[in-house]
Amino acid sequence: MSGAEKRDELRSALETTRAQLEATNARIEARAGRNLFFAILSGLVFGGVFLASLLLVKQVFVALVAVVVAVALVELASAFRVSGRRVPRVGVVLGGLIIVGGAFFWGAEGMLVGLFAGSALLTLWRLVEGLFPAWETPPRTLIRDVFSGLFTLVYVAFLASFTVLLVAPERGEWWVFALVVIVVSVDVGAYAAGVTLGKHKMTPRISPNKTWEGFFGAAVLAAVVGVTVSVFALQQPWWVGIILGLVVLLTATGGDLTESLIKRNLGVKDMSSWIPGHGGFLDRLDSLLPSAVGVYGVALFLGVV
Repeated sequence: MSGAEKRDELRSALETTRAQLEATNARIEARAGRNLFFAILSGLVFGGVFLASLLLVKQVFVALVAVVVAVALVELASAFRVSGRRVPRVGVVLGGLIIVGGAFFWGAEGMLVGLFAGSALLTLWRLVEGLFPAWETPPRTLIRDVFSGLFTLVYVAFLASFTVLLVAPERGEWWVFALVVIVVSVDVGAYAAGVTLGKHKMTPRISPNKTWEGFFGAAVLAAVVGVTVSVFALQQPWWVGIILGLVVLLTATGGDLTESLIKRNLGVKDMSSWIPGHGGFLDRLDSLLPSAVGVYGVALFLGVV
Protein backbone atom coordinates (compact mmCIF):
# COMPACT_ATOMS: atom_id res chain seq x y z
CA MET A 1 0.00 0.00 0.00
CA SER A 2 1.40 3.39 -1.02
CA GLY A 3 1.78 6.36 1.30
CA ALA A 4 -1.09 8.19 -0.40
CA GLU A 5 -3.40 5.22 0.07
CA LYS A 6 -2.46 4.98 3.76
CA ARG A 7 -3.23 8.67 4.24
CA ASP A 8 -6.58 8.28 2.49
CA GLU A 9 -7.42 5.26 4.67
CA LEU A 10 -6.46 7.13 7.83
CA ARG A 11 -8.47 10.18 6.77
CA SER A 12 -11.48 7.98 6.03
CA ALA A 13 -11.21 6.30 9.45
CA LEU A 14 -10.99 9.67 11.22
CA GLU A 15 -14.00 11.01 9.35
CA THR A 16 -15.99 7.87 10.20
CA THR A 17 -15.08 8.17 13.89
CA ARG A 18 -15.97 11.88 13.90
CA ALA A 19 -19.33 11.14 12.28
CA GLN A 20 -20.04 8.46 14.90
CA LEU A 21 -19.15 10.83 17.75
CA GLU A 22 -21.31 13.60 16.30
CA ALA A 23 -24.22 11.19 15.87
CA THR A 24 -23.84 9.96 19.46
CA ASN A 25 -23.69 13.52 20.79
CA ALA A 26 -26.74 14.44 18.71
CA ARG A 27 -28.73 11.56 20.21
CA ILE A 28 -27.69 12.56 23.74
CA GLU A 29 -28.50 16.22 23.05
CA ALA A 30 -31.92 15.31 21.66
CA ARG A 31 -32.70 13.23 24.74
CA ALA A 32 -31.17 15.44 27.43
CA GLY A 33 -31.69 18.85 25.81
CA ARG A 34 -28.07 20.06 25.85
CA ASN A 35 -24.75 19.76 24.02
CA LEU A 36 -22.74 17.36 26.19
CA PHE A 37 -19.26 18.47 25.11
CA PHE A 38 -19.85 22.19 25.61
CA ALA A 39 -21.81 21.55 28.79
CA ILE A 40 -18.92 19.66 30.38
CA LEU A 41 -16.27 22.13 29.16
CA SER A 42 -18.08 25.26 30.31
CA GLY A 43 -19.05 23.54 33.57
CA LEU A 44 -15.40 22.75 34.33
CA VAL A 45 -14.32 26.33 33.61
CA PHE A 46 -17.06 27.85 35.73
CA GLY A 47 -16.43 25.31 38.51
CA GLY A 48 -12.73 26.15 38.58
CA VAL A 49 -13.39 29.88 38.90
CA PHE A 50 -15.97 29.22 41.61
CA LEU A 51 -13.65 27.01 43.69
CA ALA A 52 -10.75 29.43 43.41
CA SER A 53 -12.84 32.38 44.57
CA LEU A 54 -14.56 30.43 47.34
CA LEU A 55 -11.60 28.69 48.95
CA LEU A 56 -9.00 31.47 48.58
CA VAL A 57 -10.71 34.77 49.46
CA LYS A 58 -14.34 35.05 50.59
CA GLN A 59 -14.57 38.65 49.41
CA VAL A 60 -13.71 37.56 45.89
CA PHE A 61 -16.48 34.96 46.07
CA VAL A 62 -18.99 37.63 47.13
CA ALA A 63 -17.82 39.84 44.26
CA LEU A 64 -18.33 36.89 41.90
CA VAL A 65 -21.84 36.39 43.29
CA ALA A 66 -22.58 40.07 42.66
CA VAL A 67 -21.37 39.83 39.05
CA VAL A 68 -23.32 36.64 38.33
CA VAL A 69 -26.44 38.09 39.95
CA ALA A 70 -26.14 41.24 37.81
CA VAL A 71 -25.84 39.20 34.62
CA ALA A 72 -28.73 36.91 35.60
CA LEU A 73 -30.91 39.92 36.40
CA VAL A 74 -30.24 41.37 32.95
CA GLU A 75 -31.10 38.00 31.39
CA LEU A 76 -34.44 37.71 33.18
CA ALA A 77 -35.31 41.37 32.59
CA SER A 78 -34.57 40.91 28.88
CA ALA A 79 -36.70 37.76 28.80
CA PHE A 80 -39.59 39.69 30.34
CA ARG A 81 -39.20 42.30 27.61
CA VAL A 82 -39.61 39.59 24.99
CA SER A 83 -43.07 38.94 26.44
CA GLY A 84 -43.90 42.66 26.43
CA ARG A 85 -43.11 43.47 30.06
CA ARG A 86 -40.69 46.35 30.50
CA VAL A 87 -38.37 45.60 33.44
CA PRO A 88 -35.70 48.33 33.72
CA ARG A 89 -32.36 46.54 33.35
CA VAL A 90 -30.25 49.20 35.02
CA GLY A 91 -32.77 49.64 37.82
CA VAL A 92 -33.07 45.92 38.52
CA VAL A 93 -29.27 45.48 38.57
CA LEU A 94 -28.87 48.36 41.04
CA GLY A 95 -31.63 46.92 43.21
CA GLY A 96 -30.02 43.48 43.12
CA LEU A 97 -26.62 44.81 44.10
CA ILE A 98 -28.21 46.61 47.05
CA ILE A 99 -29.62 43.28 48.27
CA VAL A 100 -26.30 41.42 47.87
CA GLY A 101 -24.40 44.30 49.50
CA GLY A 102 -26.81 44.36 52.42
CA ALA A 103 -26.30 40.64 53.00
CA PHE A 104 -22.52 41.02 52.87
CA PHE A 105 -22.17 44.03 55.18
CA TRP A 106 -25.06 43.52 57.63
CA GLY A 107 -26.16 39.89 57.40
CA ALA A 108 -29.75 38.69 57.26
CA GLU A 109 -31.18 41.98 58.54
CA GLY A 110 -29.21 43.89 55.93
CA MET A 111 -30.44 41.56 53.21
CA LEU A 112 -34.08 42.18 54.18
CA VAL A 113 -33.54 45.94 54.35
CA GLY A 114 -31.74 45.72 51.01
CA LEU A 115 -34.72 43.88 49.52
CA PHE A 116 -37.03 46.66 50.66
CA ALA A 117 -34.70 49.41 49.43
CA GLY A 118 -33.98 47.67 46.12
CA SER A 119 -37.69 47.07 45.52
CA ALA A 120 -38.50 50.70 46.28
CA LEU A 121 -35.75 51.88 43.91
CA LEU A 122 -36.92 49.61 41.09
CA THR A 123 -40.56 50.59 41.55
CA LEU A 124 -39.72 54.29 41.54
CA TRP A 125 -37.47 53.80 38.51
CA ARG A 126 -40.26 52.20 36.48
CA LEU A 127 -42.85 54.75 37.57
CA VAL A 128 -40.56 57.62 36.55
CA GLU A 129 -39.95 55.92 33.20
CA GLY A 130 -43.71 55.86 32.69
CA LEU A 131 -43.80 59.66 32.79
CA PHE A 132 -41.83 59.89 29.54
CA PRO A 133 -43.89 59.72 26.33
CA ALA A 134 -41.60 57.09 24.78
CA TRP A 135 -42.28 54.67 27.64
CA GLU A 136 -45.80 55.72 28.57
CA THR A 137 -48.09 52.74 29.16
CA PRO A 138 -51.60 52.13 30.53
CA PRO A 139 -51.79 51.83 34.34
CA ARG A 140 -52.54 48.10 34.20
CA THR A 141 -49.44 47.46 32.05
CA LEU A 142 -47.34 49.65 34.33
CA ILE A 143 -48.41 47.67 37.40
CA ARG A 144 -47.61 44.41 35.59
CA ASP A 145 -44.13 45.74 34.74
CA VAL A 146 -43.50 46.73 38.36
CA PHE A 147 -44.51 43.32 39.73
CA SER A 148 -42.42 41.56 37.06
CA GLY A 149 -39.43 43.59 38.21
CA LEU A 150 -40.07 42.81 41.88
CA PHE A 151 -40.31 39.11 41.04
CA THR A 152 -36.96 39.38 39.25
CA LEU A 153 -35.32 40.87 42.34
CA VAL A 154 -36.71 38.22 44.68
CA TYR A 155 -36.12 35.26 42.39
CA VAL A 156 -32.51 36.12 41.52
CA ALA A 157 -30.89 38.60 43.91
CA PHE A 158 -32.69 37.75 47.15
CA LEU A 159 -32.31 33.97 46.79
CA ALA A 160 -28.67 34.27 45.65
CA SER A 161 -27.87 36.40 48.69
CA PHE A 162 -28.37 33.36 50.90
CA THR A 163 -25.01 32.12 49.61
CA VAL A 164 -23.47 35.32 50.97
CA LEU A 165 -25.06 34.63 54.37
CA LEU A 166 -23.89 31.03 54.20
CA VAL A 167 -20.25 31.85 53.44
CA ALA A 168 -19.87 34.49 56.17
CA PRO A 169 -19.31 32.34 59.34
CA GLU A 170 -16.16 30.41 60.11
CA ARG A 171 -15.91 27.43 57.72
CA GLY A 172 -18.87 28.89 55.86
CA GLU A 173 -17.05 28.36 52.59
CA TRP A 174 -17.42 24.60 53.09
CA TRP A 175 -21.20 24.96 53.43
CA VAL A 176 -21.32 26.81 50.11
CA PHE A 177 -19.06 24.12 48.68
CA ALA A 178 -21.48 21.47 49.96
CA LEU A 179 -24.40 23.38 48.45
CA VAL A 180 -22.84 23.50 45.00
CA VAL A 181 -21.48 19.93 45.03
CA ILE A 182 -24.82 18.42 46.05
CA VAL A 183 -26.70 20.52 43.48
CA VAL A 184 -24.26 19.33 40.81
CA SER A 185 -24.73 15.73 41.98
CA VAL A 186 -28.51 16.11 41.58
CA ASP A 187 -27.99 17.45 38.07
CA VAL A 188 -25.48 14.72 37.13
CA GLY A 189 -27.53 11.93 38.70
CA ALA A 190 -30.70 13.03 36.94
CA TYR A 191 -28.84 13.47 33.67
CA ALA A 192 -27.09 10.09 33.75
CA ALA A 193 -30.10 8.07 34.92
CA GLY A 194 -32.45 9.97 32.62
CA VAL A 195 -30.34 9.41 29.51
CA THR A 196 -29.68 5.71 30.20
CA LEU A 197 -32.89 4.57 31.93
CA GLY A 198 -35.43 7.35 31.50
CA LYS A 199 -38.81 6.18 30.21
CA HIS A 200 -41.48 7.68 32.45
CA LYS A 201 -41.89 11.44 31.99
CA MET A 202 -42.05 13.46 35.18
CA THR A 203 -43.63 16.71 33.95
CA PRO A 204 -43.97 16.43 30.17
CA ARG A 205 -45.82 19.73 29.79
CA ILE A 206 -43.24 21.75 31.75
CA SER A 207 -39.93 19.95 31.20
CA PRO A 208 -40.17 17.12 28.63
CA ASN A 209 -36.66 15.80 29.35
CA LYS A 210 -37.24 15.09 33.05
CA THR A 211 -38.06 11.52 34.01
CA TRP A 212 -38.84 9.72 37.25
CA GLU A 213 -35.85 7.45 36.65
CA GLY A 214 -33.68 10.56 36.51
CA PHE A 215 -35.23 11.84 39.73
CA PHE A 216 -34.44 8.62 41.61
CA GLY A 217 -30.93 8.55 40.16
CA ALA A 218 -30.46 12.10 41.44
CA ALA A 219 -31.74 11.06 44.87
CA VAL A 220 -29.20 8.24 45.19
CA LEU A 221 -26.23 10.32 44.09
CA ALA A 222 -27.31 13.31 46.21
CA ALA A 223 -27.48 11.12 49.31
CA VAL A 224 -24.04 9.61 48.66
CA VAL A 225 -22.42 12.97 47.96
CA GLY A 226 -24.29 14.60 50.85
CA VAL A 227 -22.97 12.06 53.37
CA THR A 228 -19.43 12.32 51.98
CA VAL A 229 -19.36 16.10 52.08
CA SER A 230 -21.03 16.24 55.49
CA VAL A 231 -18.46 13.94 57.12
CA PHE A 232 -15.27 15.09 55.42
CA ALA A 233 -15.90 18.79 54.64
CA LEU A 234 -18.55 20.00 57.06
CA GLN A 235 -17.41 17.85 60.00
CA GLN A 236 -21.03 16.91 60.70
CA PRO A 237 -22.69 13.52 61.39
CA TRP A 238 -23.56 11.36 58.40
CA TRP A 239 -27.29 11.90 58.84
CA VAL A 240 -26.82 15.63 58.17
CA GLY A 241 -25.68 14.62 54.70
CA ILE A 242 -28.87 12.63 54.18
CA ILE A 243 -30.94 15.67 55.15
CA LEU A 244 -28.90 17.96 52.91
CA GLY A 245 -29.24 15.51 50.02
CA LEU A 246 -33.01 15.27 50.44
CA VAL A 247 -33.46 19.04 50.83
CA VAL A 248 -31.33 19.85 47.80
CA LEU A 249 -33.00 17.11 45.74
CA LEU A 250 -36.39 18.75 46.30
CA THR A 251 -35.25 22.38 45.99
CA ALA A 252 -33.01 21.79 42.96
CA THR A 253 -35.69 19.82 41.11
CA GLY A 254 -38.31 22.40 42.04
CA GLY A 255 -36.04 25.24 40.97
CA ASP A 256 -35.34 23.61 37.62
CA LEU A 257 -39.04 23.07 36.98
CA THR A 258 -39.84 26.63 38.08
CA GLU A 259 -37.42 28.13 35.59
CA SER A 260 -38.73 25.84 32.86
CA LEU A 261 -42.23 27.11 33.62
CA ILE A 262 -41.02 30.73 33.55
CA LYS A 263 -39.32 30.24 30.18
CA ARG A 264 -42.39 28.46 28.83
CA ASN A 265 -44.65 31.33 29.89
CA LEU A 266 -42.26 33.94 28.47
CA GLY A 267 -41.78 32.02 25.22
CA VAL A 268 -37.98 31.64 25.39
CA LYS A 269 -35.84 28.48 25.14
CA ASP A 270 -32.84 29.78 27.11
CA MET A 271 -32.36 32.97 29.10
CA SER A 272 -29.31 33.70 26.91
CA SER A 273 -26.52 31.89 25.04
CA TRP A 274 -23.56 33.25 27.01
CA ILE A 275 -22.50 29.85 28.41
CA PRO A 276 -21.95 27.25 25.65
CA GLY A 277 -23.96 24.11 26.29
CA HIS A 278 -25.78 25.65 29.25
CA GLY A 279 -27.69 28.64 27.85
CA GLY A 280 -27.47 31.61 30.18
CA PHE A 281 -26.24 32.18 33.72
CA LEU A 282 -29.79 31.93 35.03
CA ASP A 283 -30.14 28.55 33.33
CA ARG A 284 -27.30 27.35 35.58
CA LEU A 285 -28.62 29.09 38.70
CA ASP A 286 -32.15 27.71 38.53
CA SER A 287 -31.33 24.79 40.85
CA LEU A 288 -28.86 26.69 43.03
CA LEU A 289 -31.09 29.61 43.95
CA PRO A 290 -33.79 27.79 45.96
CA SER A 291 -31.23 25.25 47.20
CA ALA A 292 -29.23 28.07 48.80
CA VAL A 293 -32.27 28.82 50.96
CA GLY A 294 -32.69 25.14 51.84
CA VAL A 295 -29.04 24.60 52.84
CA TYR A 296 -29.04 27.86 54.79
CA GLY A 297 -32.10 26.61 56.66
CA VAL A 298 -30.33 23.36 57.59
CA ALA A 299 -27.24 25.28 58.72
CA LEU A 300 -29.41 27.64 60.75
CA PHE A 301 -31.16 24.70 62.42
CA LEU A 302 -27.80 23.20 63.35
CA GLY A 303 -26.58 26.54 64.75
CA VAL A 304 -23.78 26.89 62.21
CA VAL A 305 -24.90 30.32 60.98
